[in-house]
Amino acid sequence: MSRHMWPLALATFAVGTDGFVIAGLLPAIGADLGVSVATAGQLVTAFAVTFAVGAPVLSWVTSGLDRRTALLGALVVFVVGNALTALAPVFALVLAARMLTALGAATITSSASSTAVALADPARRGRALALVLSGLTLATTTGLPLGTLIGRADWRLTLWAVGAVGTVAAVGVALGVPLVRLPGTGFRGRLTPLRDARVLRVLMVTLMSMAGPYLLYTYIGAALRGTIGPSPWTLTLLLFAWGVGVLAGTVLAGRLADRFPPQTVVAGALVALTATLGASPMMVHGLPPTFIWIVAWGVAVGLPTVPQQQQLVTFAPAASPVLLGLNSSAIYLGIAAGAALGGLAQAWFPASALGLPAAALTAMALPLTLVTSRRSNPRPSTTATCVAGADPVR
Repeated sequence: MSRHMWPLALATFAVGTDGFVIAGLLPAIGADLGVSVATAGQLVTAFAVTFAVGAPVLSWVTSGLDRRTALLGALVVFVVGNALTALAPVFALVLAARMLTALGAATITSSASSTAVALADPARRGRALALVLSGLTLATTTGLPLGTLIGRADWRLTLWAVGAVGTVAAVGVALGVPLVRLPGTGFRGRLTPLRDARVLRVLMVTLMSMAGPYLLYTYIGAALRGTIGPSPWTLTLLLFAWGVGVLAGTVLAGRLADRFPPQTVVAGALVALTATLGASPMMVHGLPPTFIWIVAWGVAVGLPTVPQQQQLVTFAPAASPVLLGLNSSAIYLGIAAGAALGGLAQAWFPASALGLPAAALTAMALPLTLVTSRRSNPRPSTTATCVAGADPVR
């Protein structure tokens, strides 16, 4: 199974690097294109909004295609978007190219996840999702610093590098991923799950489980100012440790989701996430406890996403591209909401205590998970068929 998953993980790594790295390049982009850093920052906003809106819409439009074709098409759009960004001579064209890139990125994430679900044995579905999502997580620990380092010479080189990764991923998908078709249903049938209250609750939990942590993460530099001092390298090291924790949590979540009901794993993850966020004001005094806390927090952040996706796939296997696209949209909306609420919360809380409102927001998701758990009785289902002489994957 895993040999089919690595091209999918590489594709999500490219998406993650592309989404994260631009923030570190904004000063260079602004200087090169003759705009302020604040104006250049609209590249991040435009990408996130386009991703959030495009993920469910494009997942619905492409859900009738076999998964390999949908993923290859998305990778082509992604690579072209990065090339146009690198070539664009003025800010308006860079902005348009970033929006095009976001459309490809949005489709890659849901297509890669639904392909992983289709290829995996139901008993190993969680681990397959974790492997694919580890590409996104790895981008936060290695893709961002490497991209920023390349961008010190010329920010356009970073976009070419990301496009090259996307090209390698496309070749890997074309050569290493078998043809996969989802069970045949019409467009109306793929939208039917949206009327399921369980689906809406899961999506709301996804949004809140992202909003809570990113309420603090967005302002983590300010929250740790008294601990790290003026050295930027200390913060970089702590953020790297956080990313390693997230990666470990994602891998652990895949194994837990294969052994226990996904709702149970999500509930436990929310408890751990609430506890680590709530403990932050006590743990950020002194570098050793801060290091221990930030790794534990990263692990807790990595736990919910895989079982959340697994729940959605279990509810409606044939609609998995649409539902996973909606889940991706909820992730980005949650991150945006957390950043906005973090700014507002600083009117009442010092930056070092932002973990308290973040914990409260995260805890609000727990009742929704418990309600879904009581009203659900998931059964493993076959989600796709490999055709056209595909290699056996089980």
